[in-house]
Amino acid sequence: MSELRSVALRGDLFSQRIREQWTEQLGRRLDLLMVGCVHEEELDLERIETRITGVDEDLPAIRARVEQRTDLTSWTLGDLRSVPVRPRSYDVIMISYLLERILHTELVLDRLLHGLRPGGLMLIRMRDRNSAYGLCDRITPGWMRKALWSRLVPAGTTGPLPAIYERVTSRDGMHAFCLVRGLMITDDETSTSGPAMGRVGGAVVALADKLSRGRNTSSHDEVTMVIRKPQNHFARLI
Repeated sequence: MSELRSVALRGDLFSQRIREQWTEQLGRRLDLLMVGCVHEEELDLERIETRITGVDEDLPAIRARVEQRTDLTSWTLGDLRSVPVRPRSYDVIMISYLLERILHTELVLDRLLHGLRPGGLMLIRMRDRNSAYGLCDRITPGWMRKALWSRLVPAGTTGPLPAIYERVTSRDGMHAFCLVRGLMITDDETSTSGPAMGRVGGAVVALADKLSRGRNTSSHDEVTMVIRKPQNHFARLI
């Protein structure tokens, strides 16, 4: 497991790791699978030949957003336990703010890993279940989240989407998941970027931290990880 690293800009880490992957493969075209098509990562992929496929759940708000995207070669919406993911077909799989809003998270992750080529990268950005923000998000009733959404987030933000937060959707949960499957975490960062972290949202999150006596920290709400699938086909991985 790597030490915590810092990057100057939000998309720099993922862009850098994708470029390194491209260099390792001697400039061959990279096949990218973007899982969670609502959020567009700010990637610098200039002069890198890529083919980008998108997959996500089939929800009206997500479909409307995906239909506006022009960077995807193709996309599929549906149950992530059954959407087509061809075995060993992708060099990079990027999962953006998806894991916290789906059920059967480990099953979905295993299916995605099956589609990753040996030596490939899985780039994950998610809300941390164990953060104060994650606690507030998952215990707030759906009707209240819907009523407050437009007041707490920038105009045009897609949502509110489901807040499931299964146990693997945390920093500790992902470390345990990777350990069992023989995956290597090369980068592990935390940051604060929640859509409701303004004055009111920040006060609520700080209160949750205090009431939980620090078990649900307000120091971060987001986890960013770069995970490598081993080249060795004898590794404990589907």
